[in-house]
Amino acid sequence: MELVVQAIEAAAALAPFKERTLSWAPEIAGFDPGPIGAFMGCDFHLTPDGPRLIEINTNAGGAFLNAVLARAQHRCCTPPLQDASTNGLLDGFEGAVLAMFHQEWQRQGRDSVPARLAIVDDDPQSQFMFPEFRLAQQMLEARGIETVILDPSELDYTNGVLTARGRPIDMVYNRLVDFALEAPNHRALRHAYLDNAVVVTPNPRVHALMADKRNLILLSDARTLREWGLNETEAGYLEKAVPDTRLVSAEDAETLWSNRRRLFFKPVAGHGSKGVYRGEKLTRRVFEDILKGDYIAQNFVPAGERTLRIDGEVTTRKVDIRLYTYAGQLLLAAARVYQGQATNFRTSGGGFAPVFQV
Repeated sequence: MELVVQAIEAAAALAPFKERTLSWAPEIAGFDPGPIGAFMGCDFHLTPDGPRLIEINTNAGGAFLNAVLARAQHRCCTPPLQDASTNGLLDGFEGAVLAMFHQEWQRQGRDSVPARLAIVDDDPQSQFMFPEFRLAQQMLEARGIETVILDPSELDYTNGVLTARGRPIDMVYNRLVDFALEAPNHRALRHAYLDNAVVVTPNPRVHALMADKRNLILLSDARTLREWGLNETEAGYLEKAVPDTRLVSAEDAETLWSNRRRLFFKPVAGHGSKGVYRGEKLTRRVFEDILKGDYIAQNFVPAGERTLRIDGEVTTRKVDIRLYTYAGQLLLAAARVYQGQATNFRTSGGGFAPVFQV
């Protein structure tokens, strides 16, 4: 999985890949301030033939929570059997995260370190991941970076300075799912970002190059990637790991409908599990709606399963693996355990789970 992530990073660095992805991205993605995106997330299903990439995410949630969870498990569950690489990731997590934010700051031409960082999301206290925002705040403040948690409406951009609550904001850890910063209450952040007045990570360009779901069409086309200059080894990793993905169009409606049981449909602009459909469960009416929208169709890869005991009863749950990475390097690995079509943290027995190498 780590080698697949590194191959994705290499593909995304190719000039033809950038040109193609930016051709369907919003205009704001053409602005390149330098940062490459904090907390990239790659989600995999494990199969008998190896891991399969299901999705790539910017602002992937859960890393701080998973570090706490993994440490709790580590202390109680046969530590001698755990590989040193797992322990190394846990021991070095905070240092790696701090270095990541420092590098993002410096990639935009800044010196020293940010004095004040804002974790920004819409109505953050209502977000399911709000406890993670608090963990991130505590970690960064313990290392000398004043950190606030804000709704974007609290930001003001005047005379070239982005402020909140009357004080300047140097850096934004962006947890918004408005990836192009188009919503009216994101206007101050958008203007400050485009004026190079604040460091934003992850930013709209990173999402366009790495996480737009249409990019999976390119990543699943190893022949084209080879023609663009990706080396044979990296192209081979992607060829094996990325399920065939295509853009949904009305011209292909008959073929898509007849093959729907082997497909998974995802909205181009969606995030998480919103608006996704397993082909075998599609009704004709929903399929017609998909044809009218912007969707990709990805070859369906079943999730793996784990056996659990919940309230004394043995049952099974689906599982996928998320790698949290920066610049192609692993920060932490975690599992998501769920029931049904997509990840659901509210299902009994579901949620995050630590991953240990043994």
